[in-house]
Amino acid sequence: MKAPSFWRKTGLLPALLTPASWLYRAGASLRAAAASPYRAPVPVICVGNLVAGGAGKTPVALSLGRAFTKRGLKVAFLSRGYGGNLAGPLQVQPDRHSASDVGDEPLLLAEVAPTWISRNRAAGAEMAAAAGADIILMDDGFQNPTSVKSASVLVIDGAYGFGNGHVIPAGPLRESVAGGLARADAAILLGEDRHELAPALARTLPVLRGRLTPARNALGLRGERAIAFAGIGRPEKFFETLEELGVSLLETRAFGDHAPYRGEDLIDLIGRAEREDALLLTTAKDHVRLPEELRLMVRRVDVDLVWENAAALEDLLDRLIHP
Repeated sequence: MKAPSFWRKTGLLPALLTPASWLYRAGASLRAAAASPYRAPVPVICVGNLVAGGAGKTPVALSLGRAFTKRGLKVAFLSRGYGGNLAGPLQVQPDRHSASDVGDEPLLLAEVAPTWISRNRAAGAEMAAAAGADIILMDDGFQNPTSVKSASVLVIDGAYGFGNGHVIPAGPLRESVAGGLARADAAILLGEDRHELAPALARTLPVLRGRLTPARNALGLRGERAIAFAGIGRPEKFFETLEELGVSLLETRAFGDHAPYRGEDLIDLIGRAEREDALLLTTAKDHVRLPEELRLMVRRVDVDLVWENAAALEDLLDRLIHP
């Protein structure tokens, strides 16, 4: 689904939907109260957020996974497998599983470290630990009460912030900001802090800053003419990144987050790219959802997470291992 535009601002519609938000919050509270959380025998670090849609959780999880691996730890990623048909628990095998099986994000995580999907997070954590993991990095699941987290970091998109500040469906929040921050161990603010959140966050949490930048495979795109499409939480972020990179965009098209692709969804874009002698570009998360026969026609643009303060990252890693 695409995030409604009214989630960015206050107004009549959010006010009218506020009673529904109360019901959403009550349901989440009841679920948490009824849960008997499983405690894994190894540290479980949750990389979560407070809003529905993309905040940059997966790039943060990948970066933390690489950092822990450099420290000699056996990392396992754990994901719900959103968008996939398989419930798990099972280990993702990129040569056997597709995005329709396990979801798009687990396929990206599996490029870095062993990755498990499980709609039952506790069962997934148990299986990952039994397979020899020293540490489990859970991509999303901050609001999931079924598994004990050793520590949790909240990822915040500096450009979007917390939207209009209302809880679903009146706004993008999965829970109140105050409640979420009270359970977090650190905040990671990505990109420009357009809402000046850093000072307020720093009153109660360590705050790390970082930015998502095009990876090496995108450095040769400057001056190229291209058509771009994306089905992520906020597709406009991808299009803005391409323009900042110096790509001349002839057309952009936004699909719903995690939308499955079929050939007919892209046939007109492929046709125009051929007629215009232009590149057809998409994100890594979108690329793994493409039908195999289309992947060679579309160029994948990866991003890397660049931390502002490497020493602060090392301090965070220490804190996450020994909370």
